[in-house]
Amino acid sequence: MKISTFMNLATFGIKTLIFKQKKPILGTIILTDKCNLSCKHCSVNNLNAIIHPYLQIKDEMHKLYNMGVKILFFCGGETFLWQDNNKTLRDLVVEAKKIGFLIVNVVTNGTFKLDLPEADLILLSLDGDREKHNLIRGNTYDIIMENIEQATSNNICFYMAINKINMDKIENVCRQAKELKNVRAVSFNFHTPYEGTQALKLTKQEKNNCCNTIVKMMQEGMPIFNLKSAFPYIINNTFDTPCHQCLVIENGKISTCGRCIDVKGLCDECGYFFVAEYTLLFRGNLKVMCDMLKTYLKYV
Repeated sequence: MKISTFMNLATFGIKTLIFKQKKPILGTIILTDKCNLSCKHCSVNNLNAIIHPYLQIKDEMHKLYNMGVKILFFCGGETFLWQDNNKTLRDLVVEAKKIGFLIVNVVTNGTFKLDLPEADLILLSLDGDREKHNLIRGNTYDIIMENIEQATSNNICFYMAINKINMDKIENVCRQAKELKNVRAVSFNFHTPYEGTQALKLTKQEKNNCCNTIVKMMQEGMPIFNLKSAFPYIINNTFDTPCHQCLVIENGKISTCGRCIDVKGLCDECGYFFVAEYTLLFRGNLKVMCDMLKTYLKYV
């Protein structure tokens, strides 16, 4: 991370703590809900299969930036399916950097060529070893591994949603992140039980066991982009929601924290590690502050 980026984010954090502000710093733009996969845990793919136009996405970028957002995510659906005439995902990342976003990340299922060195991180969904990943996402594991091998930059971060199917494969994904040359780290979430996917939800004991495994992997030097100090709050869902420092915009509609805010009771079962981490950070949790400082300087 550039020192200027660090100072900018640190200044935001200090002002938020001192003045108890609820201004956003992290924003997500949903480019499309169109996807080439139908994963078992996903309830938001291909609802309309709409690809939002470039000028609309550009306008949404400016809107988020003017609201104070410094860290931008592009999500789907599948982001690499996005295009508008001669514009591609690369054009969006480049435009975001020109606007002034300090960090620009992209989320993908990894089944398309990973040629996007302009992005700070490509968060690539990997949900276990070959068997468990393919059970969740279809026969995609081998093509993902091939795309990682041929990637044009080492800006890839695995993004694993832990659920009933793959909860025993945390170690496998950690070791892959450690061994593959173009992968920088792995980031975990627990499955958030959207309608129709409740059977994949973990119990509190299962979450505890998973966090113990992640801690063990951290102790072995695995590159993990999560904060150990936040684990007790994540296991027990005792962090405040929604996180006012995070916004999602989809087709012009802005939601605080995430799209799930409109689903009654779902915030109480939130499995997004970053929501807990950011909420705790901006509530002044010192352990989380120190943890985030070390982690972000290392992997971003």
